Amino acid sequence: MKHPIQPLEKDEKGILRFKKNAIVEFLSKGHHNELASMDFPQEDFEQLAQLIGYSLSEFSGLSYVNNETVNTAERMAKAGKSEDAARIEYLETVIEEVRKALKGIVPKLFRIHEDDLIV
Repeated sequence: MKHPIQPLEKDEKGILRFKKNAIVEFLSKGHHNELASMDFPQEDFEQLAQLIGYSLSEFSGLSYVNNETVNTAERMAKAGKSEDAARIEYLETVIEEVRKALKGIVPKLFRIHEDDLIV
């Protein structure tokens, strides 16, 4: 099971940020360098960035952040969708892209006509 995506809210400057957890932010202060060198799961680092209130644009630029998480959060923010609805919409887009890519490859691989594919 994946960690949930933190709610997004605008700060006083109008920047879209993950809602931070003050306790987690306090505990992480002064330990960023130590944390980065420790062997925690990538998903935990993603959630930590959310819990300490990274902006959505900063979050999307972090090397350890998964494209699925970024795209889901962006869809949540832009369309006001739930995390589940936003994640499903993103994954449906990915599936459609894969289908389109395979449509050109599969007929050549199996030496069949593309009209014979059931899509």
